[in-house]
Amino acid sequence: MDLDLKRLLSHYKREKKAQLFLCKPRGFCAGVERAIQIVVLSIKKYGKPVYVCHEIVHNRYVVKGLEEIGAIFVEKIEEIPPTRQPIIFSAHGVPRSVLQFAQKRNLFFLDATCPLVSKVHKQAILHRKRGRHIFLIGHAGHPEVIGTMGQVPEGSVTLIQTLCDVDKLKKSHSMEFGYVTQTTLSIDDTDDIIKHLRKKIPHIVAPSVESICYATTNRQLAVKMAAPHTDLFLIVGAPNSSNSKRLVEVATRYGAKYTALIQSVEDIPWKVIQDIYSPSIGVSAGASAPEIIVFQVIEAFQSRFKLSIIPSGTKEENEHFTVMKDLIDMPLEREDMAFFNGSM
Repeated sequence: MDLDLKRLLSHYKREKKAQLFLCKPRGFCAGVERAIQIVVLSIKKYGKPVYVCHEIVHNRYVVKGLEEIGAIFVEKIEEIPPTRQPIIFSAHGVPRSVLQFAQKRNLFFLDATCPLVSKVHKQAILHRKRGRHIFLIGHAGHPEVIGTMGQVPEGSVTLIQTLCDVDKLKKSHSMEFGYVTQTTLSIDDTDDIIKHLRKKIPHIVAPSVESICYATTNRQLAVKMAAPHTDLFLIVGAPNSSNSKRLVEVATRYGAKYTALIQSVEDIPWKVIQDIYSPSIGVSAGASAPEIIVFQVIEAFQSRFKLSIIPSGTKEENEHFTVMKDLIDMPLEREDMAFFNGSM
């Protein structure tokens, strides 16, 4: 291509306008930050390696970053060789049987379960102690669901994934029932299932506190505000991240013309907006997605468009969960988390 034509096309791209609706809040929640901090501080205090049972959070960028500083990830605790090094359980929580196994082997373990997931565990245990059969609204196979079901004896929990699952339930007037939910579900879908459950079993007992966490709720609300205005809505997150996939569903349901779940800037589907004169783009990130990737996405659009950034969402998040006493005395320097943080 002629050099002057290249310059002309480059100039045209910079002059072509676009709007980017940037959702806030987005990205790391307090539970994810705490889990990552536990791994980082454990490596600083106890040295390499530190073993992590399952992905600490569902994001390959985070996992790779922690591997580079000394974390070893395993799917099952049985894979860990005899060691005196710390073993960390992920933010999603684990069944009681995993904790008991670690105790029997006298392993040194640190539980990075999100405090809000721990509240769901306690509510399930409370339902069980009070003689109730538990309905758990969630997704089969998700680590958080496995962990919650593993807090009570087998057979104490029935998993509810859809309205059809509620329809299949058999009524029993001789039993007490209670329900809890996974923390990262769709607000709308879960509300529909709960209403359906209440019609089927009017006396069912709700959890004492809302099971869907604040971060899930806030991120979905911000996406709802932005979605109707967008030609393309990008959710930064991993394909195995429940809360990220729910954000994609919310964006689609509330009016985004095209939605995509992306793990990095390389995944942006440019063809979707290449013929739109002045496209509108929405950007948010799941609770386990680092801000640095969001920053890279924005830079990619700035290199192609004269970009106007419009904030979407008004909720401020000030939650902070402290690490356990074994690590509370360790200093956490800004550079320790720099790998995961952008500057927007």
